[in-house]
Amino acid sequence: MFGYEEVNLSIAYPLIYFLIALVLFGLYSYYVYRYTIPQIEKYKKAMLVTLRVSALLILCVILFEPILTLITKQTLEPSNLVFIDNSRSIKIDDGTNRQIQIKQIVDELSRNISQDNLSFFEFGNSVREIDKDNLDSINFSDGSTNLQEIFDFVKNSDRNIASLTMITDGVITSGSNPYYNAVNIGIPVFAIGIGDTTQRKDVNLKKVLHNDFIYTQTPTSIIATVANKGFSGEQITAKLFEDNKFVSQQNLTLSNTGIQNISFDYNPEVVGEKKLSIELSSLNDEFTTINNKQIFYLNVLSNKIKVLLLASAPSPDLTFIQNSLSRDQNIEVRSIVQVSADKFLSKLSYDIVDSADVLFLVGFPSDKTPSELFNLVSTKIKENNTPFFITLSSGVNLIRLSSLGDELPFTFNQNIPGFREVQPYLLPEALTNPIVQSPDQNLQQVWNNLPPVLQLNTIFSSRIESKTIAQISVNNNIVNTPLIVSRNFSGKRSIAVLAKDIWKWKLQVAPKGIEVFDNFIVNSLRWLRANEEQKLVNIKTSRKNFSQGERIEFYGEVSDESLNPVSEANIKVEISSGTNKQDLDLQNVGPGLYEGAIVINDAGDYNYLAQAEIDEKILGKDQGSFNIGEIDIEMIDPVMNYPLLNLLANETGGEFYFPQNFNSLLEKIKLLKENSSKEKIITSEISLWSDTWMLVIAILLFALEWFIRKRNGML
Repeated sequence: MFGYEEVNLSIAYPLIYFLIALVLFGLYSYYVYRYTIPQIEKYKKAMLVTLRVSALLILCVILFEPILTLITKQTLEPSNLVFIDNSRSIKIDDGTNRQIQIKQIVDELSRNISQDNLSFFEFGNSVREIDKDNLDSINFSDGSTNLQEIFDFVKNSDRNIASLTMITDGVITSGSNPYYNAVNIGIPVFAIGIGDTTQRKDVNLKKVLHNDFIYTQTPTSIIATVANKGFSGEQITAKLFEDNKFVSQQNLTLSNTGIQNISFDYNPEVVGEKKLSIELSSLNDEFTTINNKQIFYLNVLSNKIKVLLLASAPSPDLTFIQNSLSRDQNIEVRSIVQVSADKFLSKLSYDIVDSADVLFLVGFPSDKTPSELFNLVSTKIKENNTPFFITLSSGVNLIRLSSLGDELPFTFNQNIPGFREVQPYLLPEALTNPIVQSPDQNLQQVWNNLPPVLQLNTIFSSRIESKTIAQISVNNNIVNTPLIVSRNFSGKRSIAVLAKDIWKWKLQVAPKGIEVFDNFIVNSLRWLRANEEQKLVNIKTSRKNFSQGERIEFYGEVSDESLNPVSEANIKVEISSGTNKQDLDLQNVGPGLYEGAIVINDAGDYNYLAQAEIDEKILGKDQGSFNIGEIDIEMIDPVMNYPLLNLLANETGGEFYFPQNFNSLLEKIKLLKENSSKEKIITSEISLWSDTWMLVIAILLFALEWFIRKRNGML
């Protein structure tokens, strides 16, 4: 009817009520105008009755909320999408004439463009549709190959896609492996593999393992994996460079297994982000030397983490915590331990309080702790936002401790003398908490079986903004009282263990040599220290190494001092390399999230400085570096990724082809087109009662009725 498959009208209440209302409105209007004073002509009576009934009818319609539903069916013609690899790897000269092969395949497919409803796209850095008249403009210039972009595009498309065909070498240089998306999308994938599958005689640097964060004057190992094909027994050298300056060299005899590791000792001396590279010497007859080098970046932090232990008396808790921390060479542990009212284990120096990065309060403060020392610690926590770990070990004075106020992650009241023996009960939601992690699959059982500790007979509660990691268990009964609590609020971090004698956890004989206590203490320090690296403005690039002409994507996060997302900031990024300077403005894309992209065609090392501000007030800055074009990632792997392309085709119901035998593909595409038509149901709902004009018309009808009555002198 009228081009619609279905037309339905529904109301909010039963139809019988609506019909009764219409009858009553009609009878009421007739009754009102049956006799008038003064008497008027019949046509005027009819007009007034009509106006009254119409106005009341409109009000009735508004009251019953009628909705008109229109249903149409739209036939979606199936589309077959062809994606052509436009990356620079197609220019690799491996003897297969990659560029010519692609041109020939595209020419053949384009002859059937209308018959098979084909649509062409090029991909590399991104996916772009190509008009059939511009297929000759493909120039193989993209600096990366991102197969994931193809399946993201298909997933978000509203077309009826019967199949997709990829013409590519299958070597991924950007993005993730698209296997799971390809399988889940439910569309046959046909792959035409470009390039040679033969492993060429070559030496290449496959990967480099390193820590992302290291410390000055602390040696670290950098391990490089070297692969070779056909060069067993040959001698090469591997060189390590820092910011393009030679650091060290290793000699290597290539293994007959085809793969081996080589290790460099690296001892940074200056703080900051470092660009490092490892380069292998070349050999005669290597197919390519581009893959003999890798560039990577790491961050060098200033000195070691300075931890200060503060204790009101020597105790096993203090000793075991100190031993756990001292095992890590990147942690510098100092202590202030009181043995009597005016005596300490070592000479008291307030300077080590000022220089501490993290505080561990072990039974601190006591009633004998000097006021000057406690005030200094309190100021460092309250004003300097220094993270701290606290355990209620022997000697702690809760009354003095309460002066830290809101800085504590817990509250307490009704302090009754004495202790209760409790075991930890690790909450299920805390199983993924980094503070309690250990290399064991049954983490909760390990924690719940730890030896009992002693907790004060006090009512403890976690603050609203704190997280309870573990509660107490008394005689195998779980009690809603916290034992381990963490707090991360307004840039301040703290952890509290509300018990003493936690050293007993070290004595637990755990399976597979798991050291629950040591891991807990070190993990706590790392979590507390993480706040040191937290910034209100974080600006990063998607990668560190880019090809020339590739889109360089920037991502940003901006928060205020309470760590709430800021979405109104203006972020300007200044990018520079020597005299080459460019600016980029990041755009807000969500709560506190920003992004932007730029294309730079000049190769080199680049630094960027980002600044976020609101109303000319600077919120914060961030900086970093990246490299363009020193290594062309598209030229590193010269071999077609046949295993991936064949897997994608087989697992999705498609088929893999070599360029010489893809002719049967056209028949399969034609068959899919004939069997893939779909109907799309389009439903439109029109709320007849919600239009403002309905009420306006009702008012006008009542007004017109009133006007006619007045003109005729009616009461």
